[in-house]
Amino acid sequence: MANRLANATSPYLLQHAENPVEWWEWEPAAFEEARRRNVPVLLSIGYAACHWCHVMAHESFEDDATAAYLNEHYVSIKVDREERPDVDAVYMSATTAMTGHGGWPMTCVLDHDATPFFAGTYFPDEPRHGQPSFRQVLEALTDAWANRGDDVRRTADQIREHLRRESAMTPGPVDAEVLERAHTVLAGDFDDESGGFGGAPKFPPSMVLEFLLRRGGSPMLDATCEVMARGGMYDQLGGGFARYAVDRDWVVPHFEKMLYDNALLLGVYARWGGPLGERVARETADFLLRELRTEQGGFASALDADSEGVEGKFYAWTPLQLLEVLGPEDAVWAGETFEVTAAGTFEHGASTLQLLREPDDAERFARVRSRLFDARATRIRPARDDKVVAAWNGLAISSLCAAGRLLGVDEYVDAARTAARLVVDVHLTDDGLRRVSRDGVVGRHAAVLEDHGALALGLLDLAAATAEAEWLEVAGDLLDVALRDFRADDGGFHDTSAAAEELVARPRDPSDNASPSGLSSTAQALSTYAALTGSGRHRQAAEEALASVATLMERAPRFAGWSLAAAQSMLDGPLEIAVVGKPGAERDALAHRALRKPGAVVVVAEPGVEGIPLLEGRGEVDGRPAAYVCRGMVCERPVTEPDDIFSS
Repeated sequence: MANRLANATSPYLLQHAENPVEWWEWEPAAFEEARRRNVPVLLSIGYAACHWCHVMAHESFEDDATAAYLNEHYVSIKVDREERPDVDAVYMSATTAMTGHGGWPMTCVLDHDATPFFAGTYFPDEPRHGQPSFRQVLEALTDAWANRGDDVRRTADQIREHLRRESAMTPGPVDAEVLERAHTVLAGDFDDESGGFGGAPKFPPSMVLEFLLRRGGSPMLDATCEVMARGGMYDQLGGGFARYAVDRDWVVPHFEKMLYDNALLLGVYARWGGPLGERVARETADFLLRELRTEQGGFASALDADSEGVEGKFYAWTPLQLLEVLGPEDAVWAGETFEVTAAGTFEHGASTLQLLREPDDAERFARVRSRLFDARATRIRPARDDKVVAAWNGLAISSLCAAGRLLGVDEYVDAARTAARLVVDVHLTDDGLRRVSRDGVVGRHAAVLEDHGALALGLLDLAAATAEAEWLEVAGDLLDVALRDFRADDGGFHDTSAAAEELVARPRDPSDNASPSGLSSTAQALSTYAALTGSGRHRQAAEEALASVATLMERAPRFAGWSLAAAQSMLDGPLEIAVVGKPGAERDALAHRALRKPGAVVVVAEPGVEGIPLLEGRGEVDGRPAAYVCRGMVCERPVTEPDDIFSS
């Protein structure tokens, strides 16, 4: 049997390389083979940190009898959704259209033109809870393909038409009233008792929190940041956030840790500030550097939820385990401090660790926490998906720059620079940006819009943090590609390039989901580039992109947080601040005051730095470091006192 996944870039595909299923990657040859054999295509989409993907793999794809049936009656394609978000987007749209819901693992059956005529998610190995087994589904679809071809073609035609019918969104001006209405809708969705928005499961609303930060803060922001940091979704020993909480009160997480979540939340907590915000930002940045940084200096995609085949085993504790590590006295204190109960707050008598209040003895807390962290390190760790994704590394670069500047930790900015160097040197090829790499070797799949937008934004934030013009230049090149190859007629953006592989439909989803949409990332980058360079063309492109999602902002702001954040910054000016002077306490004080304004574009440099237009012609005033503040294309007089930066 040919092992076609053996040389894949994706760790998720490599997990399936030894399956008895004769998997193909997504490629034209797979469809040619299906046409030659006159069999349908089974498309299975998942990702490495997906718990139920592992369950279905163990139950079905590792089962010899199921694999034999698949190999005889189907051509089977395995796709990593994180490596091919374009393919994932098309078939997720089909799955939600056909079933009313979506998720992973995603299971679709396609005709030879890659049009789906069946879609679903997880299927068990035996019929359970009114759900058919995977084998029953396969047999029914084999029969339909062989004996009811007209029905298959009719369904495929209907789905193809649905996928190609773009949802019409009327562009409109994005003004203060639009943002105020979005804020009102968010307030209506806010959970006053437990923080966050909506009910269980609770996902971290990172992009909405960024919007609230840029509006000047709110009780919704404060409550949500506090409960997330104190609940079980936050790793109280090692820092970093899990994917989401399964309950309303943030007690029990789904334990996988994703780079995009932690990158976004790092920036939010650094900007939120205060003792809790700064502690969480520092711990989350340290988690990124300790557990997700690759040998080459980029950042891996995720940590699994499972270890030893059990979800959460690495992170959960019982009273007996505390006793074994800490001894009787400290174990009781730790149980009370971290909410570890005899009954357990999770499964099998184990508890997630929470920190609902500040400990009454900080020194004892630090000692106990360190001993638990060291003991946990001896457990079998969850697996790491070590592919480097351009977009998510862009998010990490941005937030490490923010944390490094706000917390005064040069190591974080250095790590951002190293990651940027890897992505620029490895992912930028002669034929354009590639989405993923692994072990320093670039994958074959072209980057999508979010890669261009998020990476450009990360490089712009790095240029602002270091005053190194190289990053500004590369970001400008990425945005030129986005404007040339991804832009739609209404000023919005498609998610794939005009030159990309043609799928059943060209994906275009401007809504934020687990990570910022391609449109919102690109709008942020265009706005920031305009602030650093004075480019009217980029500012206009940002305005037109945001105008294309004005309706989304008003009606579904929980799925437009990053666009709302960009719009808020643009309505504020955007605020552009150049701090120029010799290094020292005076310049640091000006910079820190400027950086405390969320959404402001702040560059700090010595006099005479070239290559960044915002710095041109600006020097010290009367021999002292000075801050130059501009907003709305109008500049104020330079100031030398921190309190005068926002005085007008």
